[in-house]
Amino acid sequence: MSREKLRRAALPPVQENIDKLEKAINEGNFYGAQQMYKSISARYVSAERYSEALDLLESGACLQLKHGQVTCGAELAVLFVDTLVKGKIPYNEDILDRVRKIYEVFPKVPLPSNMLDDEDVREFTEALGAAKTCLEGCSSFLRAAIKWSAEFGASRNGDPQLHAMLAEYIYSESTELNMAKVSYHFVRGNNPKKFASTLVNFMSKCYPDEDDIAIARAVLMYLSMGNLRGANCLMDELKRQVESQELDFPESDLVQFITFLLLTLERDALPLFNMLKMNYKSSIDREPAFNEFPTGM
Repeated sequence: MSREKLRRAALPPVQENIDKLEKAINEGNFYGAQQMYKSISARYVSAERYSEALDLLESGACLQLKHGQVTCGAELAVLFVDTLVKGKIPYNEDILDRVRKIYEVFPKVPLPSNMLDDEDVREFTEALGAAKTCLEGCSSFLRAAIKWSAEFGASRNGDPQLHAMLAEYIYSESTELNMAKVSYHFVRGNNPKKFASTLVNFMSKCYPDEDDIAIARAVLMYLSMGNLRGANCLMDELKRQVESQELDFPESDLVQFITFLLLTLERDALPLFNMLKMNYKSSIDREPAFNEFPTGM
């Protein structure tokens, strides 16, 4: 028997290790279990038993996350994706479901709304740190998964569902919200209704003059990808949701420019497009990045 076959045969069925490490986790031995997850999964990978390594890492990531061990869980989640790459596992719905299963157990940290004394401030500071840890861990995991999906069978930009997951998590967990980053992933996602509801929620709590910039940025990001349909779909959904909630839709010059721009692109009218850019230059210049977006004209 070859050395490779001996090494493969020496490894027990993965369920034995899953059961043993689950017991260690439930007994609170998080660090010891973490080292075992990493070393044992590496042995399965070395033996090219990728399926079993994935089973072990998925189980470990979910268990650690469910027990609030975010750093450990995120590390195993990233190793899960690394194993997909090492095993050259093709993108498919089954693997996507497993990625989603891990994503769904990443904690969401509620931040205290009132700070009346030193204890409240301490709790708020701790919650901020926990939220940052969750965001960094989940973002690393999903970015790796997006890259894997792009390399092994999904669209060039990566799976849209993964982008939507990352956008939602960034929006819900960021302590210093970056709507440009949220929008970047939503426009590569497949959930314009969720994108619209996120923007409506942002509009309800943002500073004055930020709501129209957020809308314009989202539309221009769609257009920069050549996705006029997505831009129109977002605007229609935004207006529908704002109306259903009896809110006011922004009516600034910047929103007027975006509205006219969408109509112009439907007609492919370059002279009118150039006239719009000139007439609304002061509004466009409120956000320097807007001048860098190609719009397909």
